[in-house]
Amino acid sequence: MRNALTIDVEEIFQVHALSDVVKIEDWDGFASSVESNTSIILDMLKENDTKATFFCLGWIARKHGPLIRRICDDGHEIACHGYNHQVIYNQTPDAFRKDVAESKKIIEDITGKPVLGYRAPTYSITEKTLWALDIIDEFGFAYDSSIFPVHHDNYGIPSAPRFPYRIEGGNLAEFPISTMKLGNINFPIAGGGYFRLFPYMLTKLGLKTIERERKPFVFYIHPWEFNPDSLKIEGLPVLSGFRTYVNLSRTKGRFRKLISDFSFTTASNVLAGMGLIGV
Repeated sequence: MRNALTIDVEEIFQVHALSDVVKIEDWDGFASSVESNTSIILDMLKENDTKATFFCLGWIARKHGPLIRRICDDGHEIACHGYNHQVIYNQTPDAFRKDVAESKKIIEDITGKPVLGYRAPTYSITEKTLWALDIIDEFGFAYDSSIFPVHHDNYGIPSAPRFPYRIEGGNLAEFPISTMKLGNINFPIAGGGYFRLFPYMLTKLGLKTIERERKPFVFYIHPWEFNPDSLKIEGLPVLSGFRTYVNLSRTKGRFRKLISDFSFTTASNVLAGMGLIGV
């Protein structure tokens, strides 16, 4: 069984947890590290002969076209992560539609290929923003990977299905962010801050548990998480600072183990193999 490896391509100053301190209009004033950080991932994937899906911000694609072309030339899938990394529940439907349209067009103009996948910034398709799925479907995406079936202060639909499925009433497939079932609780073990916070053996155990259920999982990580010297933002709330910076020095070693211990491919390949989308 192969699983989906996904990279959310963004700068550390674009993280939602920092948005109360760092505004969009400030972004151009920060030094960029997305190319060097993403290069670390690309080199590791090449060494391990592994393909992944890179959910790219339109803002990043517009400024770093050569990086997007390199990802594509290396044989990885390029998918859409919105334009400005703004959570959907702070947008109107019209604003969201414009955001998706702009980011999708920028990426497709660079790669010359249709974008099949979408992932909302900060997994912000919640019970209040399910309307966004209709708009994503409108633009011809084949799948979404935005629904996290957990309780969380910034995202989550705890009652959502844990494994890939077709969304009723449309053409979209959903690849929910993977969780391990503990009693009646869905426990997050699929990447990001959880990957840095919990011991690697716990992540491995959780993912192996999903494989024993004979289901694929989706793992996610960000390029800035590979940089222990990532830009330090002052004035953050304690919890936001902890979530962002905990154990950055351990990401690279743990990721190397991850791609050795599990078999990965792109999200679209996994969903096509399940008959949920055509490629």
